[in-house]
Amino acid sequence: VQLRYRRGMPNFFFDNPKEDPLRKIKRGFFIEWRVFDKHKKESFDNVDWFVDLNEDTPKLATGDAVRDGLAQAVKGPFRTKPYFDPGVWGGQWMKDVCGLDKNEKNFAWSFDGVPEENAILLDFGSGKMELPAMDLVLTHPKELLGPQVYSRFGAEFPIRFDFLDTMGGQNLSLQVHPLTEYIHRTFGMAYTQDESYYILDAKEGAHVYLGLKEGVDPEEMMAALEEANAGGRPFDAEKYVNKIPAKKHDHFLIPAGTIHCSGADSMVLEVSATPYCFTFKLWDWGRLGLDGLPRPVHLDHGRKNIQWDRQTSWVMDNLVNNIWTISETETVKEEHTGLHELEFIETRRYWTDTEVEIDPENNVNMCNLIEGDEAVIESPEGTFEPFPIHYAETFVIPADAGRYVIRNTGSRPIGVLRAYVRTPKAD
Repeated sequence: VQLRYRRGMPNFFFDNPKEDPLRKIKRGFFIEWRVFDKHKKESFDNVDWFVDLNEDTPKLATGDAVRDGLAQAVKGPFRTKPYFDPGVWGGQWMKDVCGLDKNEKNFAWSFDGVPEENAILLDFGSGKMELPAMDLVLTHPKELLGPQVYSRFGAEFPIRFDFLDTMGGQNLSLQVHPLTEYIHRTFGMAYTQDESYYILDAKEGAHVYLGLKEGVDPEEMMAALEEANAGGRPFDAEKYVNKIPAKKHDHFLIPAGTIHCSGADSMVLEVSATPYCFTFKLWDWGRLGLDGLPRPVHLDHGRKNIQWDRQTSWVMDNLVNNIWTISETETVKEEHTGLHELEFIETRRYWTDTEVEIDPENNVNMCNLIEGDEAVIESPEGTFEPFPIHYAETFVIPADAGRYVIRNTGSRPIGVLRAYVRTPKAD
């Protein structure tokens, strides 16, 4: 749908084919898709036929067949259909690793495991039908999320994995995400976009911008941002913001309110919460977007959310490689990698040359194969079919899938990053 907006598709009941695609996408994110999902949830069980018009040849399936397919999907691992998008700062890494079109100028984003933006494919043998992955969240939230996560978030998928490719590209925009109280009071959202940068790959000299320098004066910095965004002197980011070297498998934690951006020549697996799109850009390095227009900034929102006490010493102590070993055997090493105590997502990292067995504790798990060639996800109880995955692929383990084994089927050791929602432990 986002690609169609760029090609000229209007919003629902709008005559706006030539409007700025970003405005059309925001209408979709914040109004249309939310409204449609509410109607869809009410009528889904009564639909007689589903029609897939994503490709030139329409596909038709009965409502019962689609509902049965979704019911099966939450019993075992699955992947969503990835979505790749170019950007003004985009890089070249995904072209090679993900097998993308080499003739494209770049690919900046990959959304892989974001139900609000990705599709799910149901294979009926005679063909595959493409549906919004949100259909799975809306129709089977308890089985997918588990009872504790569902009781907290409802039919929302709270974990987001995406790629940010700046290998051979440019810095992202300097930005900040809203605090929970601010996003709730201003936009009516129940939670905010806490996140982290996991460095899948990096060139020599790669870096991230994270937190403020010691002793930064807020008024001076905001005045410099206002001058730069008005066309005056470029903003001197390194005067105010920490520029921290980044290497492969580093993990940088970014609780809401922390000023940040990824620098050039890195490949980031972004692990974050999923309250749709709430990023307040502060400085975009004076460049134009792919459409030749200045990209919007949000200084009024940003100044109300920057946490000015998150300065160098605090950042280095709390947000950079907060990693320690939880357990280690001859074949498996499990590590805590974050996130910060202000964030509700926990991440664990596993290294093995054989296999690792994981108990999701009735909680949805989202994982990525961060190292190695390939692996297969298996059920010790045989409750689902073996599910193959490959390097850099994201996969979801529904709560109903139960315990699972990640078995190395490649020629070198594997690493897996696992994310889940922290839940209270019983006394």
